[in-house]
Amino acid sequence: MSNSTAQIADPADSGAWEMPEQFVMLRDTIRRFMREEVQPIEERQPHDAWALPSADLQALRAKARAAGLWCLASPAEYGGGGLGLLGQVVVAEEAAKCRMGAYVPACGAFGIDPPSVIWLGTPQQRQTYGVAGIEGGKKNFVAISEAAGGSDPARKIETRARREGDAYVITGTKLWITAADKADWGIVFARTDAGITAFIVDRDTPGITCREIGVIRSYAPYEVHFDDVRVPAENMLGEDGKGFAICQKWLVHARVPYSAAVIGIAQAALQIAIDHARQRHVHKSLLADKQAVQWMIADSEIELRAARLLTYQAAWSGDLGRDIKTEASIAKVVATETAGRVVDRCIQILGGMGVAREMPLERWYRELRIKRIGEGPSEVHRMVLARELLRS
Repeated sequence: MSNSTAQIADPADSGAWEMPEQFVMLRDTIRRFMREEVQPIEERQPHDAWALPSADLQALRAKARAAGLWCLASPAEYGGGGLGLLGQVVVAEEAAKCRMGAYVPACGAFGIDPPSVIWLGTPQQRQTYGVAGIEGGKKNFVAISEAAGGSDPARKIETRARREGDAYVITGTKLWITAADKADWGIVFARTDAGITAFIVDRDTPGITCREIGVIRSYAPYEVHFDDVRVPAENMLGEDGKGFAICQKWLVHARVPYSAAVIGIAQAALQIAIDHARQRHVHKSLLADKQAVQWMIADSEIELRAARLLTYQAAWSGDLGRDIKTEASIAKVVATETAGRVVDRCIQILGGMGVAREMPLERWYRELRIKRIGEGPSEVHRMVLARELLRS
């Protein structure tokens, strides 16, 4: 045999995978937009700000639209970017790299994608809520969790919807609902005689009240109470009693870009720590020369690469039409737990500056803690995976 290495012209010939060129270009475009447009505006805002001044936001959004960076996860036929999961992952990782990026990616520059389940609705529902959301930037919320148990919606949803003539009357309370106070409409999951059902509810419908719930992040969620809220029967999304399937599909796919976003934040934190270690002199040498610091940096990079590969694998499988319930759970657990460890190490490397409000690390530290609970806590995802393995 020859000792020379065989040359493969096309990675596909070997079964190898590499990022499609269009996504590499998309990643680079997002990075440049974040660096040149988003971050300079965000730097002028208070440390815990979660929204830009209206004039700044509108100017930023105009630039994003002109660059083709608008509602990128929504179908192209309705005016969105038409990205699949892999493209969404690329965007999510880069758009999270700003101070408010954990919950307001790119500071809101790229618009607000309607919940993907709206595209399963009737033509009228898609036009009235989905298309209007893309074109007009209308806000929305999704109300699933309740006090009885947010991690077990199939059995714990107690909000009721009873039929009265040509309407359903919704009564109950939802918890931890993001953006419910300023939303234009939302999707509410309630229990009918047939089972869990999804309804599209206009926010200004009489009987809806919101109460802010203070948490460790600056962007507070809400308790939303529905007191005999009348919703037209035509606002049912999907079939009566089939809402849990809609809910599950949305949640599973949402976990993949969710995972990518926390990886992006942790990667940004690691770069801050690396830059600091290269410049900081401690005990007659650079901090970067200390083995303890080197190992923290190395471990962080290793873990982030592993988390990224698991997340990209879930996205790739999803775009192939495969069932990614377990892959999404794996990505979510590994990404959120890894990101928390990495940011913790980065704070340790920076010392006092790590917890100072001059840096974004302490804010990321607080907000990433919630990520291990949101979209299903780590324990539930481990249970999902264990059950799948034991069953198979």
